[in-house]
Amino acid sequence: MNIILIGVLASLGAGLMTGVGAIPVLFGKHINRRNNDMMLGFAAGVMISASFFSLILPGIEEATDIYGSIPVAALLAAAGIAAGAAFVAGLNESLPHEHFIIGPEGADPGALPRIWLFIIAITIHNFPEGMAVGIGFGGGNMTNGLSLATGIGLQNAPEGLAVALALRGQGYARLASFLIALATGMVEPVGGLLGIAMINVSVYVLPLGLTFAAGAMLYIISHEIIPETHRYGHQKWATTGLIVGLILMMMLDVTLG
Repeated sequence: MNIILIGVLASLGAGLMTGVGAIPVLFGKHINRRNNDMMLGFAAGVMISASFFSLILPGIEEATDIYGSIPVAALLAAAGIAAGAAFVAGLNESLPHEHFIIGPEGADPGALPRIWLFIIAITIHNFPEGMAVGIGFGGGNMTNGLSLATGIGLQNAPEGLAVALALRGQGYARLASFLIALATGMVEPVGGLLGIAMINVSVYVLPLGLTFAAGAMLYIISHEIIPETHRYGHQKWATTGLIVGLILMMMLDVTLG
């Protein structure tokens, strides 16, 4: 199968995990907050490991092969990481949204209900996550792409549940809560397609594209996921999950790669 098609399907699969995570809401089930924070921490660890082993290091290797200079490759990686982080920060500034921890951010939301600001916040960082999967596959490395899709999919499941439970708390029906949570992940294949298109423009784009995706994901992990896992006092469990996730994905990346 064409690797571009695989990349789109993988980013779609990662996005669908928001719906998988939201399934318990259809049956009126709740997941213990401590376990949810530990799962989010595990997913963050997986994503950190994938960012370095599947994006930053391959990006430096590609740049070294292209330009024949390790310092130049390191500078390009630094520029890509900074650009990726700035891209997500720019989305945070320009789009109205709200986090349950730090409150409203971005443009004036007008009369938009608070719950929809929360949904926009989730959608904002699902887009660059999908782009990261697309870039991972677009570079031609199946292992990198699968690592990224796995890490992002794991992170999307508890996120989907959080969205669905928040909607239920606002009086939305079970099915509507599930479908809206699922829809927040459907922006990921769009990002995946854009990521693949970026990489296929020129071989020179690949190193920047890989590190750009890493910067976007690292910003999301620090700005969104880790604070979310700490707000209920379960930071020890969340940190344990993060370390386990990081080690597991490191082992998979090193042994499979």
